Amino acid sequence: MYQIKAPHGINGINIALPASKSLTNRALLLNALSGNRCHVANMADCDDSRLLLAALQSNATTKDLGAAGTALRFSTAYYAMMPGVWVITGSERMKKRPIGILVEALRQLGADIEYLGQEGYPPLRVTGHPLRGGQVCIDGSVSSQFLSALMMIAPLMEQGLCMKLENTLNSRPYLDMTADMMRHFGVYIRWKGREIIIPSRPYEPPRQYSIEADWSAASYWYETLSLYSQGRLLLRGLRRESLQGDARVADWFAQLGVRTTFGAEGCLLESVPTASRYFIEDFRHQPDLAQTFAVTLALKGIPFHLKGLESLRIKETDRLSALVCEMGKLGYEFIIKGDDLIWKGRRTDPGKAQVVIDTYEDHRMAMAFAPASVVSDVPLVIRHPEVVGKSYPDFWQHLLQAGFDLKEI
Repeated sequence: MYQIKAPHGINGINIALPASKSLTNRALLLNALSGNRCHVANMADCDDSRLLLAALQSNATTKDLGAAGTALRFSTAYYAMMPGVWVITGSERMKKRPIGILVEALRQLGADIEYLGQEGYPPLRVTGHPLRGGQVCIDGSVSSQFLSALMMIAPLMEQGLCMKLENTLNSRPYLDMTADMMRHFGVYIRWKGREIIIPSRPYEPPRQYSIEADWSAASYWYETLSLYSQGRLLLRGLRRESLQGDARVADWFAQLGVRTTFGAEGCLLESVPTASRYFIEDFRHQPDLAQTFAVTLALKGIPFHLKGLESLRIKETDRLSALVCEMGKLGYEFIIKGDDLIWKGRRTDPGKAQVVIDTYEDHRMAMAFAPASVVSDVPLVIRHPEVVGKSYPDFWQHLLQAGFDLKEI
């Protein structure tokens, strides 16, 4: 456990953000589908990407993707069309994260997949062979990773793919990211209403594809600066024009006391007066930002209504329940209403000598709660801080660089 003590302020700090995990994992799969003819530069050095890279490079027939949800879903689609018999598995938590929608879609396209445990969940036995392709209907409201996995393998299917999307489409920016990266690798997709149409054709990869810095990781620095009345820091590697949907963090935090100025090295963040007295937004397309905003808003005393959070229930943990529980330890009473999270401004004194935050094997719980030390009345402790390795291994080192004190207890 880490006990965290925040400095009195942050000024002039320069943070080299990690590369985007989402972009890295897509680039790794697209490169594998292209015969590994592209040099992927500035790859994310995190658990999820390392696990996917190891699986793609290994000759072992069992692919253990640990707690890496994106990697496991991408691998399921990839090995469905790679000759051989493969076992796709992961951590105990991964065995509780549903994959039935993807498996059923792959089966309709000609894949041979069976469950080795509970129906609808990993582990899987995949007998890989060329896929027929064609037309498939799939629920777009559960996970964009299912759709991205199908999109990337579609060009190598005999008939290509026409994917008809049912129900509300969530996380659209991640599909746009996938489509844009496929274009860089020589395949153009076409949207036609609620259909995604992808032709059958070989990939033509670039010589090099460079990964940009991670906007999701940037959100925790926006949160930190927002909790100080004044301060400034530089986040290196971020681009104004980004493929990442989480770049919306810059616009939303403008309401919460952080001004963003883009330059050649990245973006400069500066504390400014907070404009918002009530915050309402739909996070359907940016679900990974929900924890950051829920914690920030409560700590700043701004009532909120966060919408479109249904996908949070099948992440590394049930993030809605986890937020209610852990913010309750700080005295904040969050309300779950359907797929929304609400805080009406009520806070009680937690009456504790210190607060220990559980992280539920979820990297974003650790990183969203660490900045709470800036305003916490009592010592704040993060349990299992190593979970940040999933996407941002240097997070704690960067906090030390910013002047935070971390005491292992």
